[in-house]
Amino acid sequence: MNRNNSSPLNSDKLNQAIQPMKLISSLSILVLGLAAALPLHAHDNTAKEHNPQLAFFNSLSSLCGQRFEGAMTFPTEGQDDFSGKLLVAKIESCTETEIRVPFDVGEDTSRTWIVSKTERGLQLKHDHRHEDGTPHEVNMYGGMAIDKGSKLSQSFAADTHTATIIPAASTNVWNISLNSDGTSMTYHLTRHDAPRFTAKLFSTASLVPTPPATQEQGKTSPTKSEK
Repeated sequence: MNRNNSSPLNSDKLNQAIQPMKLISSLSILVLGLAAALPLHAHDNTAKEHNPQLAFFNSLSSLCGQRFEGAMTFPTEGQDDFSGKLLVAKIESCTETEIRVPFDVGEDTSRTWIVSKTERGLQLKHDHRHEDGTPHEVNMYGGMAIDKGSKLSQSFAADTHTATIIPAASTNVWNISLNSDGTSMTYHLTRHDAPRFTAKLFSTASLVPTPPATQEQGKTSPTKSEK
């Protein structure tokens, strides 16, 4: 018997065994090809969805044009120069990399929060200006977002610049938080891990009543309160 010759029956069985393997190989090549064909920005977008800092930036940016009004809720009444004054945050200017939020204390319109994207992460700065637009001597303090955070809340630790111009504020941590439907905003400051200042603000587009201004409201010059 010539053992090198295969019968037609054996050849058919061999072909039947090979066909599924060829199909699996073809499908694998197709999947790899589709993955390679995906644009790079598709992968970038997926990464951004899981980046809490970028998600918070987008949440804040989605409120661009809205006005929030409220009042100081900590410390207690009469213990701070913001006491009794109407506080207003206006999400006024939004670009792909920067959000500017003027923060008015009574009639004092010298303050602006600046939330911006940087190569190191999300950054918060406080821009203080005189009426003529020139910068105040205590200006652009703030810091970078720390690791903990979400799409609705981010905290920013004081940077070296802040520690230089306001040594007492070297341990400051500022927090900006939004509620889930974007109708309220909380601005909170801690120092040495202890509460120092809190303001609760409500969107004027919501049905939540805002605290009325009092007679203490009036024009004041910028202070070194690092808020």
